Amino acid sequence: MVRSLIPPLVLPGVYSPQEDTALLAGALSEEPLPPGADVLDVGTGTGALALQAAHRGSRVTAVDVSWRAVCTARANAWLTGASVRVRRGNLFHPVRDQSFDLILTNPPYVPAPKGAGPPRGKARAWDAGHDGRYVLDRVCREAPALLRPGGVLLIVHSELSDSGRTVGHLREAGLKAAVTRRHQVAFGPVLRTREDWLRQRGLLSAADEKEELVVVRAELPL
Repeated sequence: MVRSLIPPLVLPGVYSPQEDTALLAGALSEEPLPPGADVLDVGTGTGALALQAAHRGSRVTAVDVSWRAVCTARANAWLTGASVRVRRGNLFHPVRDQSFDLILTNPPYVPAPKGAGPPRGKARAWDAGHDGRYVLDRVCREAPALLRPGGVLLIVHSELSDSGRTVGHLREAGLKAAVTRRHQVAFGPVLRTREDWLRQRGLLSAADEKEELVVVRAELPL
């Protein structure tokens, strides 16, 4: 499932589609998007999800803070014949004056032992502060204002970064929100390097051998 999502080009330092990408892609495939729907993919990476939306006939804008990711997504759109506008910027800044029928995001969400500040280098693709919510909380605050009535926000992240908090924030913003997908995966290289720290913090129990990924779906009522 993940392999089929990997686009033609993945430059070094750009997050390659993983199980979280596949989980979000499954949620995207179930959204009833009419042709010409405006879709935003935030933190696009290789552009895999943006390409999927574009091939369904949507008008897609993709954003990433990394120039390597922007170049990768643009190249993959060209190589696959997909019409995707790719912008460089920090989260919603490049599209702050626009609105969308669907917003997708696979943000950094892994709790990091080095504090709450912004990560550097390729770790920007996964490290998200001490509680894993350095980017997630911003998404919950800023995304609702960009949704059209009836618009949907789809977020994928680890249960380590507290899906209940995500759902709560989005409901407080006036959206109908719930976890709609769950999937357990083996620890990847990043989690394996900080497994002991996560257990010490109580985010993993002594018996936990897998990480649970979730998709949160939030809809702005009509």
